[in-house]
Amino acid sequence: MFSLDQLAGFVAVAEEGHFGRAAARLNMTQPPLSRRVQALEQQIGVQLLDRSQRGVRLTAAGHSLLADARRILQLSERSVHSARRAMAGETGTITFGFTASSGYVHLETVLATARARLPRVDLVLREMVTSAQCAALLAGDLDVGLVRPPLDSPELSQLPFAREPLVAALPAGHPLATRAAAPDVRDLDGVPFLMYDPDEAWYFHDLLGRLFQRADATPVYVQHASQVHTLLALVGAGLGICLVPEAARRLHADGVVFRPVTGMDDTRAELRLAWCSDHEGPALTALVAALRDRREPAAR
Repeated sequence: MFSLDQLAGFVAVAEEGHFGRAAARLNMTQPPLSRRVQALEQQIGVQLLDRSQRGVRLTAAGHSLLADARRILQLSERSVHSARRAMAGETGTITFGFTASSGYVHLETVLATARARLPRVDLVLREMVTSAQCAALLAGDLDVGLVRPPLDSPELSQLPFAREPLVAALPAGHPLATRAAAPDVRDLDGVPFLMYDPDEAWYFHDLLGRLFQRADATPVYVQHASQVHTLLALVGAGLGICLVPEAARRLHADGVVFRPVTGMDDTRAELRLAWCSDHEGPALTALVAALRDRREPAAR
């Protein structure tokens, strides 16, 4: 089978119309270039060039081959560049998991960073709770995800990504929503409260449980839900109060007023980037490095 060097030599001679000029273009001498083209003709079994003292002309077979030869050389060059970009992590597909609440703000950081730093990497997005993400990461069904700590699997690598304050979501017209002073955690003692589900939203359930215990406050849990948007809908319906990540303000829920809360003892909702080291590839390595540089200031 003919080689790429033989095709490149033939294309150069065909375009220059002269062996000497073609050899100079290829930074080689004329005799080996002539042998290279002759070898190509022998392998194909047809004459590609009419040679004369004034130069060369393409035969009918040469004209037929020239267009295909150019395409083959271009495809070969693109293939090399594609392989190098893939090895450098500049191309590929990454399956990215995220929790519902992290999608309000932090997913934008991920997408903006990927577009700016890795424009040829495709992200396939999957909304999943933390436990489902961890299982998918270990099974190789997910490449990386935004999850809530703690993560007990030693196979999972972690990178702190964001620490977000909690705010109170209050029904419009509620006394704590209308008074001048910001509500305090202790103001939640004995009030109807919308709590996170202990199984599907265990991270926030445990976080708030510890917060209330330290503040010696005992809200009255009237409903449990796993998703922030569901809790806000219940707040808007006047069923109670809840504490949500500050990013939930972006949901602009009807009938809901957001207020900062004092007495939180620096309680924050943590978010981490997690991936399985055993499944790490060039594109994932490049994305993690980009996010390490570009995560929000609150995560630093």
